[in-house]
Amino acid sequence: MTLLDWVVIALYLGGLIIVVWRSSRHQETSADYFLAGRNVGWFAIGASIFASNIGSEHIVGLAGQGASTGMAMAHWEMHGWITLMLAWFFVPFYYQSKVFTMPEFLEKRFNSKARWILSVVSLLAYVFTKVSVTVYAGALVFKTLLPDTFGSPEAAFWVGAVSTVILTGLYTVFGGMRAVLFTDTAQTIVLLVGSFAITFFGLKQLGGWGELTNFCSEHVSQYQLWRPLSQEGVPWWKNGDFPWLGIIIASPIVGIWYWCTDQYIVQRTLAAKNLRVARRGAIWGAFLKVWPVMIFLIPGLIGAALTSKGMIQIPVNPETGRLAGDQVFPTMVASLLPTGLRGLVVGGLMAALMSSLSSLFNSTSALFTIDIYEKIRPGQSEQHLVSVGRAATVVVVVLGLLWIPIMPLISRGGLYQYLQSVQGYLAPPIAAVFLLGLFNKRVNAQGAVWGLGLGFVLGMAKLTIQAMFGDGKMFASPTFLAVIGDFNFLYFTGVLFFICVVVVLLVSYSTAPPCPERIKGLTYASIDKKTVRASWNRLDVLTTGIVVTLIIGMYLYFSFWL
Repeated sequence: MTLLDWVVIALYLGGLIIVVWRSSRHQETSADYFLAGRNVGWFAIGASIFASNIGSEHIVGLAGQGASTGMAMAHWEMHGWITLMLAWFFVPFYYQSKVFTMPEFLEKRFNSKARWILSVVSLLAYVFTKVSVTVYAGALVFKTLLPDTFGSPEAAFWVGAVSTVILTGLYTVFGGMRAVLFTDTAQTIVLLVGSFAITFFGLKQLGGWGELTNFCSEHVSQYQLWRPLSQEGVPWWKNGDFPWLGIIIASPIVGIWYWCTDQYIVQRTLAAKNLRVARRGAIWGAFLKVWPVMIFLIPGLIGAALTSKGMIQIPVNPETGRLAGDQVFPTMVASLLPTGLRGLVVGGLMAALMSSLSSLFNSTSALFTIDIYEKIRPGQSEQHLVSVGRAATVVVVVLGLLWIPIMPLISRGGLYQYLQSVQGYLAPPIAAVFLLGLFNKRVNAQGAVWGLGLGFVLGMAKLTIQAMFGDGKMFASPTFLAVIGDFNFLYFTGVLFFICVVVVLLVSYSTAPPCPERIKGLTYASIDKKTVRASWNRLDVLTTGIVVTLIIGMYLYFSFWL
């Protein structure tokens, strides 16, 4: 890191401070703090959706997965079509109901028990997956790029973790959702420019796209998009190499949960001026979501190819025999980029880290304040709720920092793979309840509560058993627990989703139907279709078609590129 690199980073941080200072002057009500006064344009909404999704765990973890498992994770990064589902099928329900949070929507559609379950599980999931993983990935970058700046690599790791979390926490506490949205817009630009730079210089060093495809063609089984159902000597249900059937089953379930029902993403659309702006913001976010394969996953493949040619040195994971994936992107930044651009890419990494964290902090404080605190202590003033939201943000910051030392122990298979497996156990009950609740008016509160409750218990049971029982783990018996522990997480996601759907339907149809007046406007059959139709025109259809065409084109190319 040279003086010019540090100047670039300083300019970036100075811009953040100005945005936060201007945003902090408009925080009089809870709507101002959590939804930016519901007065945000489509460009900021879409940029915030993208920047919130692309955290440092994406840049670091996805490049690592590209180097070690090739295109297997690309299926999760081509979810722009599911973001379009948010725009066209889910946003009208959320926006017309005028809710602040997804648990609040569940209470309107079902009852307070459903709201409590989703609130508590979402808060725990944010702290122990998203906050900790994002901070850990960002700290790894500091450890690799600045190993001696603070005395030792370990010191650089902790300085990076603590400083970025505290800085992001401060601007989220004082600036609220308005600061999150406006900084995300700027950070999206930095993020895209920086990531395109590493792809460009990596390909230039390697010798072009043809050299990359030649390298991957020599290792088709490791780098192909679609993987076989079974490996030699490994049963199909135990195959951990992302079999194509498991991908087809699990990827849409996780995607619908994340893009269409998770507070972390949906909150951005709730800040829109009106329904049309909310939809266009989601469509713009879907367009941006087309590109992560090219600017985050492909650099990992480039890093593997450069290492095979001896042009850069990425360490090997002794447990897997493959490249230490989480070191790929930082090593490429340190080895390939010229002065100044290195600072820009580090700024992009900081942008990714801070945009994801700020979104997490604001969403978490909204969940706690609106769905838990206000339910326990109703009737509080707007200023009091804003103060509680700020205090909740501080608590989440502290909890995320405390969890960081555990991350090296639970992410040995790669940060991104760890994140997807945990989300595969959280997503099915939520996706099932939201889909059935919106599109089946007969589904009632009892069915939703049973589906959510049983689904979360089964998901956490699988996660616990997976950590302790199976080949190479603490216990190899009893056999049935070892089988459950080794059962592919992709297939289990589908099994759990099916169980939740069956439970919700059985319980709902065996108990009294919900009152039609209570669920008016909250199901497809009762929504105000005239208002929804008036909120879109040919431009929305055209831009949606462009996004769909890009996604289909990318799928077709990478399905046959090797």
